[in-house]
Amino acid sequence: MSTAVENGLNRRPHVPPLHPKKPLATVFVTLAWLTFAGVIWWSFCAVEFNAGKLVDGVPNMVRFIRDAFPPDWTVLSDVFTQTVLTIQIALISTIIATIIALPLAFLAAMDLRRSTALNKYLLIPLKWVSRFFFNLVRSIDTLIFALIFVFAVGIGPFPGMLALAIHSVGMLGKLFLEVIESIDHGPVEALEAVGAGRLATKRWAVVPQVLPMFVSYFIYRLEINIRVAVVLGLVGAGGIGFLLNTYMGLGQFQRVSVVVASILVLVLSLDYLTTWLRRKVA
Repeated sequence: MSTAVENGLNRRPHVPPLHPKKPLATVFVTLAWLTFAGVIWWSFCAVEFNAGKLVDGVPNMVRFIRDAFPPDWTVLSDVFTQTVLTIQIALISTIIATIIALPLAFLAAMDLRRSTALNKYLLIPLKWVSRFFFNLVRSIDTLIFALIFVFAVGIGPFPGMLALAIHSVGMLGKLFLEVIESIDHGPVEALEAVGAGRLATKRWAVVPQVLPMFVSYFIYRLEINIRVAVVLGLVGAGGIGFLLNTYMGLGQFQRVSVVVASILVLVLSLDYLTTWLRRKVA
């Protein structure tokens, strides 16, 4: 073996010298971890976390489960009626939200770079108002809307539908807006080059690209609204949640078990159905 090869084999790989951490950076990292640990401990104290209290509550949970059996199937017809009402609340609210969110999403995504009087004094202000509206209604929880509408129009399915519709406008509008802004602009530019107007461009270049995603988001939002509609019933907004709250308040736990079983069947069936529909749409 040649001397050059032997020197190459015996040569140690170059290891860059280790640079010790700067004292200031070490102190900063330590303080950050201590602060994080302090916040966690403070939060545990704030929520009154008590493992002993949880253990002491086990007999109460066992008693609740024991009292819930056997289920009182005599209320099955009422439970079925309220379950259907819950689906109807979610369906109508999602349809209304879609009807409102679609034009607002197209308006919010509109390209208004051309300096015209119509753009400057009407469409640009409407564009930013639409975007602000989406952010505003999304920032308020559905339960808060439900409490407001229950106070305004009374208990029942109507305030629940209104609450879901308003919140869904913000969620669907934001999703529709993102879909529109991510389209391929080639077909749009081609139609504009041959003199097509705004409506014709939207109809033939934008809608075919966004429609499958719009349908998918509609199905997804419908699924969420059905789940949320169950919870809204607890504040008097109608549906199966209202029935559950009534039976719990009266201590009729055998009827509660029927409601809980119905909610479980509803959620599992809904998950399977919406997954199948989204696959068909995609």
